[in-house]
Amino acid sequence: MTSAIEQPETPAARRRPATVTPRLIATDLDGTLLHDDKTVSDRTVAALAAAEEAGIEVFFVTGRPARWMDVVSEHVHGHGLAICANGAVVVDLRDGGRLLEVRPLETTAALAVVQAVRAAAPGASFAVECTTGLHYEPHYPPFQLDSATVVPSAEALLTGGDGRPGPIIKLLAFHPVLTPDEFLALARTAAGDHGCVTRSSPTALLEISGAGVSKASTLARCCAERGISPEEVVAFGDMPNDLEMLTWAGTSYAMANAHPEVLAACTNRTAPNTEDGVALVIEQLLHGLTEHAN
Repeated sequence: MTSAIEQPETPAARRRPATVTPRLIATDLDGTLLHDDKTVSDRTVAALAAAEEAGIEVFFVTGRPARWMDVVSEHVHGHGLAICANGAVVVDLRDGGRLLEVRPLETTAALAVVQAVRAAAPGASFAVECTTGLHYEPHYPPFQLDSATVVPSAEALLTGGDGRPGPIIKLLAFHPVLTPDEFLALARTAAGDHGCVTRSSPTALLEISGAGVSKASTLARCCAERGISPEEVVAFGDMPNDLEMLTWAGTSYAMANAHPEVLAACTNRTAPNTEDGVALVIEQLLHGLTEHAN
């Protein structure tokens, strides 16, 4: 974690004081804001618009790369900023997903991660997410959403043999046998000194960003630029890559469908993503603000 992230003594104890009016809503997408078919319900669209009309900014904070943000790009309302790739990039959705900030994973660190994880978990395969697109090894499961470039090995790409274009946003590592949490624990032990290792997939697919780069650290930077304190932020999430953000925010909600660690870290819970849990909380929040004003 960077020094900008204020860590609570007990994550589950973090609550927004009743006297603090929220100024920003930070929400994950997959498993949180989006339904399982990757759509945004009419109810959620209306809730997001109502929040911004009430003067509350909405940030989409996701592990997705900028090119996968078409699922919400028409629902940005008053602003168009989003935090993508687990905090590695900030993008302007109103300008075609233009990158405003990049916090890259340095090549030497990426190579160290690949070597350490490959040694600790034989059978792992890798993909390299760059600002210009995705490159993956022959045995890495291909993404249907991407027309990625297949490379002989991550090491060859990272050492320049295949002309890697653009800064590295994150590494992805897949294992065909280990369980997701087993792979995460093993990789953090083996390579945690070289980058921020997390996961958001139901499969054994890990995401590795630069050291200190997370949803929380980039959200903290964006909030500081706007003069917004952690106590003025309400956050929503469901997977381990949301944990730092949820424990940083003054108020956090775990989705009912969330990973056990996320459920344990949050005092508050809401309905699952399939039942518009984020919209439900926003509606209640806005109703409370209206009652307070009256």
